[in-house]
Amino acid sequence: MKIISKTYLLISILIAVAIFNLFILYNTQITTTNESYSIIRAGDLKTKVETIAALSSSIANGNNEDRTNLEKEINDFNDVMHTLKNGGTIRGQAITPVPDSVEGDYEVVRQNWEAYKAEASQIQVATIYNKDVVSALNYVLEKNVEMTLTTDSLTRDLEVLDRNYNRHKEVAQGLQDAAKAIGQNALLISIGEEEGVRENLQKARVSFDAGIRKLLQMPLDDLDLAGLDISQESLEPIPRENSQSLDELDLLWEAVRLRVKTLETKSLYSEEFNEAFGKLNQQRNSLGSSIDVMLDAWNEDRLQTRNQGQMIIQAVIGADIAIFLFVLFTIRKSLLPLERITAALSRVKEGIYGEKIEYKSNDEIGDLASSFNIMSETIMVKEEEAKRTDIAKDEFLAMITHELKTPLVPIQGYADILLSGHLGNLTDKQRERISIIKSSSASLLQLISDLLDVQKLELGQLRMKKESADIKSTVARSIQTLQPQIEEEKISVKNDVVPSAIPHDTDRIAQVLTNLIKNSIRAVTPQSGVIRIYSVEEPDKIWITVQDNGVGIPPDKQEKLFTKFYQTDATLTREKGGSGLGLSICKGIVEAHGGTISLQSSGSGGTTVTFSLPRHESSGKSPV
Repeated sequence: MKIISKTYLLISILIAVAIFNLFILYNTQITTTNESYSIIRAGDLKTKVETIAALSSSIANGNNEDRTNLEKEINDFNDVMHTLKNGGTIRGQAITPVPDSVEGDYEVVRQNWEAYKAEASQIQVATIYNKDVVSALNYVLEKNVEMTLTTDSLTRDLEVLDRNYNRHKEVAQGLQDAAKAIGQNALLISIGEEEGVRENLQKARVSFDAGIRKLLQMPLDDLDLAGLDISQESLEPIPRENSQSLDELDLLWEAVRLRVKTLETKSLYSEEFNEAFGKLNQQRNSLGSSIDVMLDAWNEDRLQTRNQGQMIIQAVIGADIAIFLFVLFTIRKSLLPLERITAALSRVKEGIYGEKIEYKSNDEIGDLASSFNIMSETIMVKEEEAKRTDIAKDEFLAMITHELKTPLVPIQGYADILLSGHLGNLTDKQRERISIIKSSSASLLQLISDLLDVQKLELGQLRMKKESADIKSTVARSIQTLQPQIEEEKISVKNDVVPSAIPHDTDRIAQVLTNLIKNSIRAVTPQSGVIRIYSVEEPDKIWITVQDNGVGIPPDKQEKLFTKFYQTDATLTREKGGSGLGLSICKGIVEAHGGTISLQSSGSGGTTVTFSLPRHESSGKSPV
C-alpha cells in the first residue's frame, strides 16, 4: 500500500476516535457540571439561612422595609428546595434532582426548614432591645464626651502645681485613659459586641472610681480591685483654687457610674428577644447541620457515580492508547527508512561513502532507498578515484620539488666559492650579480623545502623525532638563527619562556618558532619593534606565545591564515619574502605533536600567536 493511502486510512481512524472521545467527554462534562451546580445551589441554602436570620433581626429592630426582603428570601428558599426535589432550572442552569440515596437527608432538611421559618417569623413581632440598658447606654455615650473634657481640664489644673503633686498628675492621666476606655467599651456594646466587653468596662469603671477617690482622699475599701494593679494611697489634698475641675468630675461621675453598672450587669437585648433569638440559633444550627449532612451524602453519591464514569473513561482511554500505539507503530514502520536515510546522509557529509539501506517495499520510501543506494555507491567510486588522483598528484609534486632542490645545492655552493675569491678576484658588478644568484637560490631552496614539508604533512610522511628537551633552549636556538636579521633591523626580541623539559622534536619546533619570529620581524617597524616569546604552564601542557607590536592583521583575514599559500598582504610578501606556507607548516607540526595553534590580532596593531605542546607523549603515533 502506498504511503499516501496509509496516511488517509490512519487519519480517518484518528478522526473517528477523536469524535467518539469528544462525545463521551461532552456527556460526562454536562452531567458533572449539572451535578456540581446542583450541589452548589444546595450549599447556597446555608447562606440563605444566615440572610433570613439577619433580616429577622433587622425587622425586630424596626426596619420594616426588610419585611419584603424576608418574604422574598423565604420564597427563594422554598423554590430551591422544590427544584432540588423535582429537578428544573435555577438562574438558567439545569438542576438534577437529589439522588434516591439522599432523599432521607433531604427530608430532614425540609423539616428543620419549617421549624426555622416559624422561629424567624416569631422574631419579627418581638422587641429586640432592653429599654433600661438602652437608656443607660445613651446616657453614658452622651456624658462620656463631657467626662473626657473634664478630665482634660483636671490635668491642665494640676500641671501648674509643683513636683509634690506629680503623683496627682499621674492619677489624673489615668482618669483620662479610663474615661476613654469607658466610652470605647460602651460603643462596642451599642453595636452588639458584648462578649468580653463587659469585663473590660468593669475594669475601666473600677480604675476611674479608684482614681477619683484617691484625689478626693477617700478610702477604696468597697471597690473590687481583684486583678487590677491598684492600691490605697495617701495623697495631699489639692489646693482649692486647682480643684474646681475635680469637683465637677466627681458630680458627673456619680451620675455616670450607676449607668455603667447597669451596662455591666444587664444585656442590651430584651429577655423576650434573647429567648426567641436563642431558639432561632438552635434551629439555625440544626438546619445548617442537616444541610451539611445532605451535601456530604450527595457528594459521596456523586463520588461513587464519578468512579463508575472514570472506569468507563479509563476503558476508553485504554482503547485510545491501543489505537494510538497501532497508528504510531504503523507510522514508525513507514518512516523508519527515512531516519536511516537521514543518518546515512549525515555520514556521507562526513565523508563516509558506500553505505546501503536495507529496505524492500514498493512504496515511495522504497524507491527513495534504492536511489540512495545507487547514489552512495556512485559517490564512493568517484571518491576513491579522486583520492587516487590526489595521492598521485601529491607524490608527483613531492618528487618534482625534491628534484628541483638537488641542483640548487651546487648552485649555492659555487656562488659561495666565487664570492670567497678562490677562483679569482671579482669586480663589484660581478660580486653583486653573484650575490643575487645566491640569495635567489636560497629563497627558492626555502620555498622548495616548505613545499616538501607541506606535502609530507599531508601524506603523513613528515618525520618527528621527539625527545625530552628544554623548551627555553629551543626558543633560544630559533632566536640565534635569526640574530643577524634581528640586529640588522634593530629589533628587540625577549625570551621569557620558563625552562621546562617536555617531549618534542627540537628541530621541528625550532622551525615553528623561526617561522613565527620571521612573520613578526616582517610585521614590526625597524628600531622600535618588540617581539616577546613567553610561556604559560598547565598540569598537562605548556603554552608558547609569540607576541609583537607590528601592524596587526584585519579580522576578516584571520580565518584563512593557516591555509596553504594564503597571504594577508601580497605587497609586503614581495618586499620582505614569504610563500604563504609558513603558518600551514606550523599548524601541521604542532598538531603532529598533539597540540593546537591559534592567532589573535586586533587589526589596529599587534599580533599574538599561541601554540601548545603536551607534557606527556600521547598514545597515538606521530605522522611518519
